[in-house]
Amino acid sequence: MAEAIKTMQTPIKKSASKKTASVKPLGTRARSAQLTRDSVLKAAIRVFAKYGLNGGSIEKISSAAKSHDRMIYYYFGNKEGLFVAVLEEIYRQFNEAEAKVNIDAKDPVGSLKRIITFIVYYYHDHPEFVTILNSENLHRGKHIAKLQLASEYSSTAISVFSNILESGQAQGVFRQDVLARDLYMMVAALGYFYQSNRYTLSAFLGEKLDASDTLEAWENFVTQAVLRTVGFKEEA
Repeated sequence: MAEAIKTMQTPIKKSASKKTASVKPLGTRARSAQLTRDSVLKAAIRVFAKYGLNGGSIEKISSAAKSHDRMIYYYFGNKEGLFVAVLEEIYRQFNEAEAKVNIDAKDPVGSLKRIITFIVYYYHDHPEFVTILNSENLHRGKHIAKLQLASEYSSTAISVFSNILESGQAQGVFRQDVLARDLYMMVAALGYFYQSNRYTLSAFLGEKLDASDTLEAWENFVTQAVLRTVGFKEEA
C-alpha cells in the first residue's frame, strides 16, 4: 500500500477568557449537533451505497443513523441535499487519504507507483465510493454539479499527477507530451472499472477478482501500463 507522509500540525493557541463558563453550554450543544449531523451523513453513505439515490429513503437513513426524519430535513433540507453532502464527504475523504501518499519530487517514478497503488486499492477498500458515484452517473452528474468545492477536489487530484509528471519530465525520465489530466483519467479508469465491474467480470472470466493475488496482479499491470505510457524504461 501507499506510504504515508508526515503532516505538520500547527498548534492552536487557546485564548483565555473570563466567560469560559458561559461558553461551555454552547460548545456542548454545538458538539452534539455536529455528532448528530455526522451520524446521519455516515448512515446516508451506507444506505446510498447499498440502495442508490432512488432506493435510499429518508426512513432508511434515519433508521440507520438511529435518528429521526426531521433531523435530516433540518440539517440537509431534503434527500437530494443529503446526497450532495454525501458526494462532498466521499470526495473529501478521498483527498484526505491521497494527501498522505508520499510524493517526492526527487523520485517521480516511485511517486507515480505509489499514487497508482493508492488509487487501485482505495477503490477496492472503499466500494461505497464507487457505488455512490455509479448512482450519481445514472443521474448524469446533476448533484455533483451543485458541489461548491467540486473544481477544487478535481484540481487537487490532477495536481498530484501534474507535480509528478513535471518532476519526471525535468529529470528526463518521462515523455514531454503527456498531460496530467489524461494520466489521471487512465489510472482512475483502470482502477474504477475493475472495482465497479468485479462481480460481472468474475462470473464472465471464471475467476474471483476480489482475491488478493488477482488484485495485486492487476495493480502491477496498471503500474506497468502507466509507466510505459509516460515513456519510462526500466533498467535491464
